[in-house]
Amino acid sequence: MRVLISGAGIAGPALAFWLHRHGIAATVVERSPAPRPGGQAVDIRGAARAVVDRMGLMPAVRAARVDERGIATVDAQGRRTSEMPADAFGGEGFIAEIELPRGDLAAILHEATRDDVEYRFGDRITALRQPSQGGVAVDFAGGGTEHFDLVVGADGVRSGVRGLAFGPEESYVRPLGGYIAYFSVPDPGDLEHWVLMHNAPGGVTAGIRPERGGTAKAYLGFTCAEPGVERRPAHEQRRLLTERFAGVGWRVPALLEAMPAATDFVFDALCQVRVERWTRGRVVLLGDAGYCGSPLAGLGTSMALVGAYVLAGELAGTADVAAACDAYQDRLAAYVAAGTQLPPGGMRGYAPRSATMIRLRSLSMRMMLRWPMRQLLAGQFAKAGAIDLPDYTPPLRAVEF
Repeated sequence: MRVLISGAGIAGPALAFWLHRHGIAATVVERSPAPRPGGQAVDIRGAARAVVDRMGLMPAVRAARVDERGIATVDAQGRRTSEMPADAFGGEGFIAEIELPRGDLAAILHEATRDDVEYRFGDRITALRQPSQGGVAVDFAGGGTEHFDLVVGADGVRSGVRGLAFGPEESYVRPLGGYIAYFSVPDPGDLEHWVLMHNAPGGVTAGIRPERGGTAKAYLGFTCAEPGVERRPAHEQRRLLTERFAGVGWRVPALLEAMPAATDFVFDALCQVRVERWTRGRVVLLGDAGYCGSPLAGLGTSMALVGAYVLAGELAGTADVAAACDAYQDRLAAYVAAGTQLPPGGMRGYAPRSATMIRLRSLSMRMMLRWPMRQLLAGQFAKAGAIDLPDYTPPLRAVEF
């Protein structure tokens, strides 16, 4: 069996890892010229911890984690209005016990697979054809056509594979009515390992979270019903952020001042991806390409890792690719449904529009650590582990001396 994976972020290399473990040949194609560094912090929760353990990568992941003690909301003067420690809810709260930069996790997965998996950086899929005799004929931007038994779209929210095999983006990507920007800033030196978040009237939210190596990650989010802003040039996005956050207090002026110098500026729409069936013939979707709950839901990385483990395990258990893909969806359906569910309030809870709603949101966060809110929220966080993982781990091969 030959499997082609589009996307060398998190889901793609994780799938390649497990396919190689099961003796299945995998090729990863990635349009970027090299693994992409940086990015916002991602977390590994619930069942995904078991997957990383089975990969033998937990020591490397823990070595790369960022020491985050919790999240606090602050007012315009920097006074804390609520706190949620990271160890609340068994390390599965708003801040997970394992948080690390997205680029670091991608580098760990690439390092674990680079000697065993073929990577083709700087290339992409331009056409897919599924002949009657089975498999997929794939055209590449770099030239040439090859035949694979299965093509996996692990290429994110705006998946090119999904567009080719399933249809236009607007059929599957659901805007949530807001945008968010991430970029690195110098470490202010006073975060004390806490993520800080400030809301202001008008549906704007700003935050800063600790990193390693003398930097911190800033984020600026705002509500906006206008579509397509994520496709504008970066200088227009920066100008829009400056306009929307004009007059906002706390640390926002310093964050805006640091924004033009950031080399890792990322601006994107807050959206969800919903695809009813993740398979079309011999093309299957994995991770954000098929099921993305948005940063508000917070389980994207974990679902990608768990999905990769399950898809590879089902493919290894049968020669019937279609049956394996069906079993992959059946096993993950309830887990993904829970993981893509937005927290109470959705965008209104993330970026309240009035001063009154901001105060009520801070009050509700303070109540989350008390009964009965604590019990209700514990159920919300428990969805990270709401799947029984089969043991697909193949037996260790005998070593000949």
